[in-house]
Formats: sequence, C-alpha cells, structure tokens
Amino acid sequence: MHNSDDSNPYDEFDEDLPKSKTQIKEEMHALQALGKRLTELNAAKLAEVPMDATLEEGIATFHRIKSREARRRQLQYIGKLMRKADVEAIEAVLEKHKEQDHQHLRFDRMAEEWRARLLTEGKEGQSAFFDAHPGVDIQQLRTLIRESNKEIANKKAPTNQRKLFRYLRDFFMQAD
Repeated sequence: MHNSDDSNPYDEFDEDLPKSKTQIKEEMHALQALGKRLTELNAAKLAEVPMDATLEEGIATFHRIKSREARRRQLQYIGKLMRKADVEAIEAVLEKHKEQDHQHLRFDRMAEEWRARLLTEGKEGQSAFFDAHPGVDIQQLRTLIRESNKEIANKKAPTNQRKLFRYLRDFFMQAD
C-alpha cells in the first residue's frame, strides 16, 4: 500500500495503544507547569479561572507554605488535581490574561515615550501630541506638564511626573 502524503500509515492504530510512561510523564509535567502558572496569578486574576474548590484550596495552601521542598510537593499535588480540571478553559483564561498584560505593557511604553517627549520637546511635543490625539483634555495635560517641569527644575520628588504618566496611560487605555 502506497501512501501519497507524509502521514504515518500506522497513526490510526496508535489511538488504540496505551500511553507510554514517557507520554504520561510529559502530560503530568505539563499539568504541573500549568498549576504553577496558576500559583503565580494575583487574587483578582485567579478568581476568573474556572476551577473546583479542591484546586482552589491547593493553590491557597501553596501560598501559605514557606519550605521549598514542601512547595515542590504541593506543586505536584496541584498537578494531580489538574487532571480533573477543565484544562482548556483554564488555558483560555491564562491566554486572555497574557494578552491583557501585553496590552498594558504597550500602553505603559506609549505613556513613557510621550511623557519624555512632552517634558523635553516643549511646545513642539505638545503640538504633536494634540494633533495625534485630539480627544485629550488639553488644559489638564498642560497643567500636568507644567507641574512636572517645575519638579524637574526644583529637583523635587517626581509626584507630578507620575501623575502625568498615569494620565497618559489611562488616556491610551480608554482610547484603544
């Protein structure tokens, strides 16, 4: 029998074979890694993850443990609990969080770049920003820039510079 494509002619029989020890081990490590990612989430993000009470308690216990070895064992236990979990739903939520984190980083970078331009380029930087972003509150932005420049000149703590950054970041997030 000649097979025209590159697929293995025995693939259809592989489904009937039991999993090898290596395959089982790899799946367990993958579930344990997914469980570890869950332990790294903050409480708000973790609340969005669909999981049963046992897994939730396992993660809470992990956070209370201080011993490195005990944490390792708890991660193994979480990996075991992950076998019963809806892995696809959990991965979907984690992927959504990852995309949101990337968006937040992009907004942070944009805010940082524009803050630097607004504080160093003066009127030209402001004109460029107002042209590019007509929906901005010009008066509030000019006040933040003026106060930030005063801080820089007087070598004071960057309180208004932080306010300017937050204002720009929030503006970009709302505009998106």
